[in-house]
Amino acid sequence: MSPRPSVGRPGSRFVIGWSPVFCFHGDSARLQGGRLESAMNRKKLQKLTESLCRTAKHFNKIEVECLIKLFHTLVVEPSDRHAIIGLDRNTFRNILHVTFGMTDDMIMDRVFRAFDTDNDSCVSVIEWVEGLSIFLRGTLEEKMKYCFEVYDLNGDGYISREEMFHMLKNSLLKQPSEEDPDEGIKDLVEITLKKMDCDHDGKLSYADFEKAVRDENLLLEAFGPCLPDIKSSMAFEMQAFRETGDM
Repeated sequence: MSPRPSVGRPGSRFVIGWSPVFCFHGDSARLQGGRLESAMNRKKLQKLTESLCRTAKHFNKIEVECLIKLFHTLVVEPSDRHAIIGLDRNTFRNILHVTFGMTDDMIMDRVFRAFDTDNDSCVSVIEWVEGLSIFLRGTLEEKMKYCFEVYDLNGDGYISREEMFHMLKNSLLKQPSEEDPDEGIKDLVEITLKKMDCDHDGKLSYADFEKAVRDENLLLEAFGPCLPDIKSSMAFEMQAFRETGDM
């Protein structure tokens, strides 16, 4: 997938390279800071920060405030002042692609849905900070629940054979020499079920998934990468917490 254009207000941009990051520059950054202060006064910011510190447990107060400010540089202000302010699907997917290197459209859509906990088709500032808390720094328990939610495509509480097939087909590179690559993917699904389906009912419940991942942590992202790698995660944190903290 070719890199998508950068998003956000003037003065913020993604640098595409070995460590995609956010950059803020001089007068533009100060202008954005002024806009932020007009949109959210310090008292509201402090109240929101304190509230999020209780729910986004893996960030400290300064980090939460930085992520709130970063959110307001990325969000596109709606033309209707009564509309919900948030990151829409395309903006959020662009962040996943450019900043965290994700390329699978199906997985990126599911990650968006995992962040969008109230299903209003945009990621609010609260969902942004709480989601990043797990996405970047979650415990194994939190990440298992998150990954299972991403992989449970229809939300019925199970990862079915069909869902496994679609995700693995998307994530595996097609080999031109293969006459029927679907057969190879079906075989892989059966191998996966044999390893992870503890109760042998032909689908994975959360209990199946949890046991398999606890036994072998590498199975956490068995059906496609939906968490950031260490390099992109560190690059994001370094820039977000260092540069937006000065706005």
